[in-house]
Amino acid sequence: MGELKSATRNFRPDTMLGEGGFGKVFKGWVEENTYAPSRVGIGIPIAVKKSSPDSPQGLREWQAEVKFLGKFSHPNLVKLLGYCLEDRQFLLVYEYMQKGSLENHLFRKGAEPLSWDVRLKIAIGAARGLAFLHNSEKSVIYRDFKASNILLDGEFNAKLSDFGLAKFGPTDGSSHVTTRIVGTYGYAAPEYVATGHLYIKSDVYGFGVVLLELLTGLQALDQNRPSGSHNLVEWAKPSLSEKRKLKKLIDPRLEDRYPSKAAILAAQLIMRCLEGELKKRPSMQEVLNGLEKINLIKEMPEEIVPKLGQPKERNRHRTATPNITRHR
Repeated sequence: MGELKSATRNFRPDTMLGEGGFGKVFKGWVEENTYAPSRVGIGIPIAVKKSSPDSPQGLREWQAEVKFLGKFSHPNLVKLLGYCLEDRQFLLVYEYMQKGSLENHLFRKGAEPLSWDVRLKIAIGAARGLAFLHNSEKSVIYRDFKASNILLDGEFNAKLSDFGLAKFGPTDGSSHVTTRIVGTYGYAAPEYVATGHLYIKSDVYGFGVVLLELLTGLQALDQNRPSGSHNLVEWAKPSLSEKRKLKKLIDPRLEDRYPSKAAILAAQLIMRCLEGELKKRPSMQEVLNGLEKINLIKEMPEEIVPKLGQPKERNRHRTATPNITRHR
């Protein structure tokens, strides 16, 4: 505890990175090799999650984080560097993620818009992390997949964080685990909300919601939107299958700078993830494969200025994506 106090300058308010149900997150600095506390700007930055003394879920979520992140290592899972339990305080130490959460980049006022390519990069990274958990020896259901739990490093590589609600998947041939209903409304799969039955593919639904947020730039739930559009999935889902309506749905901050064929395929993938009947949802590996194929669809650079007296040649596209026109 003393070392973490030193690393964060005694949890000074100006070192706070954010706050959630578990508690507050502070930025600190430690020596790269020994993890001993160091001065600001020297060594490597860390993120320290400190539980609130009155947090009812504090110990339970702290134990879940240690259990899962202590067991698994993957490029698309945030690294747990250490933990501490002292004086009824639960602390977790993670690698510092320079770009913060996807939620901030998509929904914070004044945030610089993410390009199409960066959005796909984030989706693919998050899909890899989730597919890894689902396909591990003892499958893990993440249970709280949402934009605020996707953290980004300096190159916009996505890493899943906050394993406080994660559960090991079903065993002995069962299809699901039964558990109390927790998580975030708007992201939780309908079968889980209705019954408390948690399936591997319940995570796929949550992934579909985040993919829809990436496509539209809108939050899953927003009471400030006009009546009838508070719930993004209910409002947007009927428009995903119609090209004309889809174009109006896509985040205007992209300024039409995306391959239309890629957007159509992304919308189709979202619809599959959001299937009410979970058997119709793809696995996360299938979702990942689909995203990687979508990522291959690129538009060629702007037309080369034609030589004087020659007609201007139309923009050409890769053979894998015929008839894609660039929106103006």
